[in-house]
Amino acid sequence: MEHKQIYTVIGVGIGPFNLGLAALLEPVESITSLFLDQADGFDWHPGLMLDNATLQVPFMADLVTMADPASKYSFLNFLKETDRLYKFYIREDFYILRKEYNLYCQWASNKLPNCSFGKKVESIRYNEAEELYTIEVLDLKNNDVKRYYSEKIVLGTGTQPSLPAFMKDKNLPNVIHTSEYLHRKQDILNAGSVSIIGSGQSAAEIFQDLLPETKENLSMSWFTRPDRFFPMEYSKLTLELTSPEYVDHFYNMPSSQRQTLLGKQPPLYKGINFDLINDIFDTLYEMSVGNVPLNVQLRPSSQLDAVSPEGNSYVLNFTHVQDDLTFTHISDYIILATGYKYKEPQFLKGIESLIQRTEEGLFEVSRRYTIDVAESIFVQNAELHTHGFVTPDLGMGAYRNAIIINSIAGKEIYAVEKRIAFQQFTTQYDNRPKNIHS
Repeated sequence: MEHKQIYTVIGVGIGPFNLGLAALLEPVESITSLFLDQADGFDWHPGLMLDNATLQVPFMADLVTMADPASKYSFLNFLKETDRLYKFYIREDFYILRKEYNLYCQWASNKLPNCSFGKKVESIRYNEAEELYTIEVLDLKNNDVKRYYSEKIVLGTGTQPSLPAFMKDKNLPNVIHTSEYLHRKQDILNAGSVSIIGSGQSAAEIFQDLLPETKENLSMSWFTRPDRFFPMEYSKLTLELTSPEYVDHFYNMPSSQRQTLLGKQPPLYKGINFDLINDIFDTLYEMSVGNVPLNVQLRPSSQLDAVSPEGNSYVLNFTHVQDDLTFTHISDYIILATGYKYKEPQFLKGIESLIQRTEEGLFEVSRRYTIDVAESIFVQNAELHTHGFVTPDLGMGAYRNAIIINSIAGKEIYAVEKRIAFQQFTTQYDNRPKNIHS
């Protein structure tokens, strides 16, 4: 008879959020956990691992600190163990280099006994009689199939590169997503021209990275649909919108109101770092001294409608949003900085009957990040439509994980802040004078 090792929770996918959950669960003896990922090891956006790129959140937004500052899996402890703590101290910069954050996550994943890579989840089924999930997993190293059993699951498969609708079913070799950039950079440099499409941080980082190359033979154009290359809003009172009480406020809105509000909030999470915008301008200014002509175009208000091959190049069809006129552009290479979207994994078909959905077919995510009546299926970074723009924010990862852990445990394992903002986002607060002696 098969011996069943039953885990309290199994996580599928080991990105930063589930890795943080694994780290926070590791010292919790009452909860047994296992995290599975089909990749060989942790590697966060390797195609955009530019040398000088930083996270857009302070170093305290690591895997654990905002839930457990004393955790041995903190970024500061990583620096201490790798003999870089004083270097980081002297650097006097809250913002971690992206490549160092990646090394930190690799360090943590290698230390955590509950993280297992090279394991592809093929299917998940639920046994109602036993109240257990059966997860069928393919070991990519030896092609063995193994079954794991768990009381609860956490979906952390993350987001996938998103391409425009007109790219569906098209095979255009030199039209790539930003996630492929560094893997294809040498090919881009060998091309005569490149166009970047998008208005976010990734587009700006690639534009800045390629700018020096335009002094030689590379011609570069940057197109964006908004009317400007706008900065991410990062003022301190605006940052209070990443607070637990704002999440509560957003969650309790009607669905239609949430969607309307999200449509107005791109500058809060989709813009460009303010300093990077200034660096780009300064670089352009320096390159143009003496009125030297630049092999560069910046074209706001330009909506890309279609791409078609023409010889060894591509024709890009645009609509100028403000002029309401169409125009074309020819480029040898195209980089689509069109972001990422959540894509439901195929293995969910086996438990589809358990999943609650909105009228639009999206996950009906509870305030505690579950998507089923029994509150046994948790999601990470799949609740933008219910919890707001903080969903992909690394800084709120430990907060969400604390809620998930407390929910799994049925008691408080990690203290969770309820109010941290100076602002009041709802009318539901009691503003009557308090008796300080009561």
